[in-house]
Amino acid sequence: MRSTHLFILTGASRGMGLAMAQQLLQADHTLVCISRRQNPALAAQAQAAGATLEQWPLDLARSGEAASRLQQWLGQAGTPYASATLINNAGVIPAIAPLSALSPEDIAQALRVDLEAPMALTAAFLGATEAWHGPRKVLNISSGLGRRPMASQAVYCAAKAGMDLYTRCVALEEALKPNGARVCSLAPGVIDTDMQVQLRGADAAAFPDRARFEQLKRGGQLDSPDAAARKVLAFLQREDFGSEPVADVRG
Repeated sequence: MRSTHLFILTGASRGMGLAMAQQLLQADHTLVCISRRQNPALAAQAQAAGATLEQWPLDLARSGEAASRLQQWLGQAGTPYASATLINNAGVIPAIAPLSALSPEDIAQALRVDLEAPMALTAAFLGATEAWHGPRKVLNISSGLGRRPMASQAVYCAAKAGMDLYTRCVALEEALKPNGARVCSLAPGVIDTDMQVQLRGADAAAFPDRARFEQLKRGGQLDSPDAAARKVLAFLQREDFGSEPVADVRG
């Protein structure tokens, strides 16, 4: 068995995903990033750190292609890694508006990226690594909005609620296996990312909660992407990771 630890990370091109990628670039790590575009600076950092990095420029709205590539790549990995971890981090929100104002295309696009892709990648990862002997983990980056309704966020809330529930189901399935994976759907707290900018810039008439997000920013209650990434990766390394399939990084 290799002494290298494998991490597969989606949405690594910006925000907390990029911060996690940067922090995972260590000499005993192999990191596979799945994003729309490659990041030359990340490649340079990997070389300097002595880490192994692969960047797959894929559109997660075409989840079947991404899952097939992951399954094939894992099947060709040869000797299994010391551990293997999938982090489903990528996410989008459609236009911030009541559901009645969204087009079917907007709804479908967001659900493909936010729910269909994590499910497809999780299935591919678990199936391809089931015979591996090292620890396996799946970390789904969820949201408090998957556990709390909000006007003009129906699609995003539904996707994250679906992520929480499918994680619970997979946890039950993996618990029946001799070397089942540990899985968790984790709310990472409130982070100062482009998504927050989008929420603060929404039409107040269409988004009644805009003032709340503005107050979070004014009150300094937002984690930086770097700080949030450190908290999430520390949670991933906890001895009790997966004991609660749905959790919050804040406790």
